[in-house]
Amino acid sequence: MAQPVALTMGDPAGVGPELTRRVWECLRTAGRPFFWIGDPVLLGGNTPYREICHPSEAAACFAEALPVLALSCPEPVKPGHPSTGNAVAVIESIRKAVHYALSGAAGAVVTNPIAKHVLAASGFPHPGHTEFLAALCGASGREVMMLACPQLKVALTSIHVSLRQAIETLSADRIMAVSRVTASALQRDFGLVQPRLAIAGLNPHAGENGMMGDEESRIIKPAIEALQREGLEVSGPMPPDTMFSAAVRPRYDAAICLYHDQGLIPVKALDMAGGVNVTLGLPIIRTSPDHGTAFDIAVGPGETGKASISSLSSALAMAHDMASQRVMSDAQTP
Repeated sequence: MAQPVALTMGDPAGVGPELTRRVWECLRTAGRPFFWIGDPVLLGGNTPYREICHPSEAAACFAEALPVLALSCPEPVKPGHPSTGNAVAVIESIRKAVHYALSGAAGAVVTNPIAKHVLAASGFPHPGHTEFLAALCGASGREVMMLACPQLKVALTSIHVSLRQAIETLSADRIMAVSRVTASALQRDFGLVQPRLAIAGLNPHAGENGMMGDEESRIIKPAIEALQREGLEVSGPMPPDTMFSAAVRPRYDAAICLYHDQGLIPVKALDMAGGVNVTLGLPIIRTSPDHGTAFDIAVGPGETGKASISSLSSALAMAHDMASQRVMSDAQTP
């Protein structure tokens, strides 16, 4: 059985604290415990919680109270108004969650949304969660962002860079590296024996035999052929305007997309509420809801606003499923 999941605080002025409280209320009897690393003040007076000293204490109290590893915010929190003064607590929550996952005390890490611009203004050197997690795990450069919903999984060759930079840095080596990491994760964490990958084209109609661009012939096809020689089941390059249709999606288990929006737009169009952000290529499991801090709808401690718990609930469920599958996969590995 996998260990309890660590849930980070996220930006305390966003919807993370409200969603944490509400998702615990829905999942408290489901037998899949998590613990929250955050400031108990943000929960409000009507939410039963229990301060714990170690993740091993979470399961015993989960049905009656939200397990909390307390971490105080240095400044008072005003919903909808983030402060760089609380960035240190946001960052420390992530550090602690990763520490417990690396040590085996937590089965996975689920991250509540952060505000990248707020952390950057405080001197935070990383573009976002994904890159910071990779640095904490000693895996910088090996991280791969995957977005997943029941209908579709997509992995990205580039993440938080401009479209121009994503195209200029596209290479066969990067496509191959992301494909290998994705195939390995689909086997170890999702239980697929022979994952099928579909590589997206870059240009309209996947280049139309060079009429609309030659990246397909110069970069993408050589990467696909090399991966096939390694024994991976890979197809493409597929025209991006058709590969996400209902008729084509059953042909593959995950799509390898060549820039941020190429992958995120179809996932969010299919299931904005239930999409999950997954970081592959790390020694730990990490998922996250597929939405931001939503400062515009954030409410105070104990209040209930308009935010939906669907994505956070899905992220927690996927983290538990992946952790359980990894335990089984590792037990079967000689």
